[in-house]
Amino acid sequence: MGTDGLSYVSGTSTKPLLGTTIGALFDQIVERFPDNEALVARQQSQRFSYAQLHQAVERCARGLLAIGLGKGERIGIWSPNRVEWTIAQFATAKIGAILVNINPAYRLHELEYVLVQAGCSALIIAPAFKTSNYTQMLYDLAPELHHAAPGPARCGKAARSTHADPAQPRAKPRHVQLG
Repeated sequence: MGTDGLSYVSGTSTKPLLGTTIGALFDQIVERFPDNEALVARQQSQRFSYAQLHQAVERCARGLLAIGLGKGERIGIWSPNRVEWTIAQFATAKIGAILVNINPAYRLHELEYVLVQAGCSALIIAPAFKTSNYTQMLYDLAPELHHAAPGPARCGKAARSTHADPAQPRAKPRHVQLG
């Protein structure tokens, strides 16, 4: 462990690791190339410059912090590749959280298992993927969500989770206490 409290493992490479975080490196790139294209999601017909992506990442990071998530917490993401996935990746890195990628093909029992096993404090979902309606599946796992107001709720499972629909950025997330 380095003197700054960050772990450092370089493996067999002769090149040293960068002494920075993903969030800090992202900020440096944004500063150098704000107008360059950073993200293209053809399937969503969306394009972002680094400045635009940075704005979305900062907004997401502030939202995660506002609902009480922070450094060291595991935040699951159950989604295929899409703009919101990239935003969540950088936002969790900026707040020091760990993004837990959940296979988009998982069924309900697999989702429940991985949320508990990985110790996820929150869950970010896409509304659907192929034949899977993630929103409905989450309601099936925790029926209390269907009528829960934004904020903490008890759901009788072993992990705390947040239900936020990335396709609906204005929707208020549901912060759920499973367990």
